[in-house]
Amino acid sequence: MSDEVQPGFVRVRLDLSYDGKDFSGWAKQRERRTVQGELESALQTVMRLPDPVDLTVAGRTDAGVHARGQVAQVDLPEAVWAEHADKLLRRLAGRLPHDVRVWKVAEAPAGFNARFSAIWRRYAYRVGDHKGGVDPLRRGHVLWHDWPLDVDAMNTASRELLGEHDFAAYCKKREGATTIRTLQQLSWERGADGIVTATVRADAFCHNMVRSLVGALLYVGDGHRTVDWPGRVLAAGVRDPAVHVVRPHGLTLEEVGYPADELLAARSREARNMRTLPGLSAGCC
Repeated sequence: MSDEVQPGFVRVRLDLSYDGKDFSGWAKQRERRTVQGELESALQTVMRLPDPVDLTVAGRTDAGVHARGQVAQVDLPEAVWAEHADKLLRRLAGRLPHDVRVWKVAEAPAGFNARFSAIWRRYAYRVGDHKGGVDPLRRGHVLWHDWPLDVDAMNTASRELLGEHDFAAYCKKREGATTIRTLQQLSWERGADGIVTATVRADAFCHNMVRSLVGALLYVGDGHRTVDWPGRVLAAGVRDPAVHVVRPHGLTLEEVGYPADELLAARSREARNMRTLPGLSAGCC
């Protein structure tokens, strides 16, 4: 989607959250229930639009993945926005299913693109290693790992993965898409409740990247692999069958970061460029 809004239209930013348990991911599908499908249908209904709306999202989450800080955009006719802006949140609350909520709607600044203007996405993955299992009230958001985890070892291994790399070894390859990403944060912390939470932040993520990284680091934490193993997998640059993609329900998109308003358009243009690592040509990745 272009950063230029058509004359007579307003770009609207929506901040939302959802429980991914009963969704087949974000992206709409003809025969499956998705977050995008539910939200676009609700928007069309509450604003009485003759044609479907088209949402752009900061990050397309997979089936079963949750979001607390998802961001989307929609371009609306100026007259429609003026009529419904003050009432839209309440009307969406009455129309949307209980597992998706919109918390804020506002006219976006010039140059804003929910996907391409973002400078980072932050995810959390939650794991419980108590020998009795996971609290039943949290079972839909916490993975049970049936081995005690060494958080210090996991943090040591994680540090070797930070920075700009080709994460092909931890991504499901998609035709024409680069797997070069800048991993800004990857850290683990055990809370007072015993839950071990991974915080993962990057400028962008490729398919299955977070869940693959978590799967590799859990093997380090439970002693099945050494702390240098995830780094060696990264350097090899190919999918390692030993890297397990953990289940989606432990993963939540927590927040999306954007630059100052005056930098939004420039960031969007930059993000559209195919990235390469130093010494590599654009065609190689």
